[in-house]
Amino acid sequence: MPQPRGLYAVSLVLLCASLIPYAVASPAANASSKIAPRLMNDTANGAMAEAVVVFNEQADLSAAATLPTKFEKGRYVVAALRAVANRTQAPLKALLEQRGISYQSFYIVNMIKITGDRALIQDLAARADVNRVEANPHVRTILPIPTGVDAKANAPAGIEWNVARVNAPKIWAAGFRGEGRVVGDADTGVQWDHPALKSHYRGWSGGTVDHDYNWHDASPAHSPTPVDPNSHGTFTMSQMVGDDGAGNQIGVAPGAQWIGCRNMDQNGTGSPTSYTECFQFMMAPYPVNGDPSQGDPTLAPDSINNSWVCPASEGCSTNTLLSVVDAVRAAGIFPAMAAGNSGPSCSTVSDPPALYDSSVSVGATNSANQISSFSSRGPVTADGSNRAKPDVSAPGENIRGAVPGNGYQSGWSGTSMATPHVAGGVALLWQVKPALVGDVDATELALTSTAHHLKSSQNCGGSGSKIPNNVFGWGIINLLAAAKAP
Repeated sequence: MPQPRGLYAVSLVLLCASLIPYAVASPAANASSKIAPRLMNDTANGAMAEAVVVFNEQADLSAAATLPTKFEKGRYVVAALRAVANRTQAPLKALLEQRGISYQSFYIVNMIKITGDRALIQDLAARADVNRVEANPHVRTILPIPTGVDAKANAPAGIEWNVARVNAPKIWAAGFRGEGRVVGDADTGVQWDHPALKSHYRGWSGGTVDHDYNWHDASPAHSPTPVDPNSHGTFTMSQMVGDDGAGNQIGVAPGAQWIGCRNMDQNGTGSPTSYTECFQFMMAPYPVNGDPSQGDPTLAPDSINNSWVCPASEGCSTNTLLSVVDAVRAAGIFPAMAAGNSGPSCSTVSDPPALYDSSVSVGATNSANQISSFSSRGPVTADGSNRAKPDVSAPGENIRGAVPGNGYQSGWSGTSMATPHVAGGVALLWQVKPALVGDVDATELALTSTAHHLKSSQNCGGSGSKIPNNVFGWGIINLLAAAKAP
């Protein structure tokens, strides 16, 4: 029976190219040239469609790199983003309110979501302050089918092989389990009270629960409590922090806390704005049923696990999400991204957000330290960069983790399963080495320079015999070595 593949093929037709401001266009310019072809099709014959209006001006976040702490970086980035959005969106908001048109405003990228016909969309595209108008499709994702059977269902497993492979238990033995650190997961949701997760939830005090600033549901359901109608999000969260205290040790940082954001509905249907909404929540969490303006960047997680991709086959442009990932990294949050499950061919790291330089992309290996056949390889050719990818690798084949219903399941495979080792591993590193907190560049260097370097007989991009290469990246992460590095 085939094993489940854990990586979502998430459709995200979002934002514009790299969202770098260009010369302001004349209102007389051809509005249709700014409108995504899909949106033109969706509004044919008088039909209404959701659209994302992206503004020319985007915030300059470069000064964040000079700030010494994660809190300072986060506050600066969020303030800069909000300032640009508040100032530049005001005229368009006034117009929409005058016409009685509802909208949703974003600041992580300066854009507004609206629903309208082609005439409205063309009017908005003709504005001099508008860069581009993109479609906002609600797309059914390819969800994993849980077919793995937990042979250890009636007996706790102890420390899982994959957790031991990245040397997390040796850090635990020194008294570091991720205490004081927080991880985030943007996925299908989380069963917050699963025995492996409940005590690690930031909203749980040990006697009462408070979901404010700890959970957000960007799906149409808007559940006020953490839920996971699928199982993928619960599984990936458990790989970061999972430990039920009864022997099921499935997470690399069981002392860390977690927060979550749901970006798809129970059928696996998401939209560009629901994915962006989760990134925005993670950057500055806010209360349940609250407003992004209430967001507090000091409550942002240390790392965000992103076990999904947005493929071009479903209309995602190459640079979709680029500015979002750049903003997350500028805020001092570590962006762990699944490389993709399109291997074994070369140049299959081709989908956002894994292909970006600002993303830390993770390939998958098996118990023999071999690259998994499905793990996507570099170099990146989709954007013409020839960039080396993935950055690192981690165990991602035949993995055991938590699933909704208070159970556990074995046999999950995918770069989705590899990525949480890195996102959770950051919690361990930042506890051991507080000087790294918020310094994503130095943290990435610590992980890459101390990885278990592996060469490949597959010569993707001519790099197979080199370190790094386009198969394993720098190799399998070694958290103990990273923690010991000067």
